[in-house]
Amino acid sequence: MNDSELLRYSRHILLSEIGLEGQMLVTAATVLLVGAGGLGCPAALYLGAAGTGRLIIADGDVVELTNLQRQVGFRSADIGRNKAHALAQRVLENNPGVVVDALVQRLGDSALTEAVQQADVVLDCSDNFATRHAVNRACVNLGKPLVSGAALGFAGQLAVFGGKGPCYRCLFGPGEDAAPRCSETGVFAPLVGIVGAAQAAEALKLLIGIGETLAGRLLLFDALAATWREIRVPRDPACPVCSALRPVV
Repeated sequence: MNDSELLRYSRHILLSEIGLEGQMLVTAATVLLVGAGGLGCPAALYLGAAGTGRLIIADGDVVELTNLQRQVGFRSADIGRNKAHALAQRVLENNPGVVVDALVQRLGDSALTEAVQQADVVLDCSDNFATRHAVNRACVNLGKPLVSGAALGFAGQLAVFGGKGPCYRCLFGPGEDAAPRCSETGVFAPLVGIVGAAQAAEALKLLIGIGETLAGRLLLFDALAATWREIRVPRDPACPVCSALRPVV
């Protein structure tokens, strides 16, 4: 790590829980973000600023005017551009010392498997059950930790899946493809920033190996009441995704 990097990341290095060794773990890591919207924007910006060595950002959508109310990685001039490309540019403008790969597609099948395989930690910043379940299956199959976030209306959710804990399917079951989206019900602008930043925090803790992760716990945030609630989540011994690969002991 050169002098410029030592200065850039000095506020992390000063933390005894992180130090130089922890920061070097971050700069050597690869993180995959599936989705570059309301959650993906703050997560990518914080992970990039923190010096994550390589970010892979995947999103096939383009920036629209309605996104600018909450998706803080974009500007008015980005309207019509692919989200992954635009967000990658914003991350690099803030920290040119990291590597950012933009995947201009909705990941699926072999492309999803290949992207997950390259990552040390995966962040699910998507907005639909089909993608969430696909990402979960890939992470379980490849043994990668998954940081999952969701935000709708004034309600946010945050969880970490993997290891000896439950997977996404254990908690949410098969899900529903017709679940409401923010384009139908609306979303409180700062809420996605809170959840996305918390996803980045969990990812950094996993990369460094510090603190207590959210594995086995679901955090629920009510922005109207300004309250957090925690729910313990057990493994499902009959889960069709993770039970065969990770037997409950």
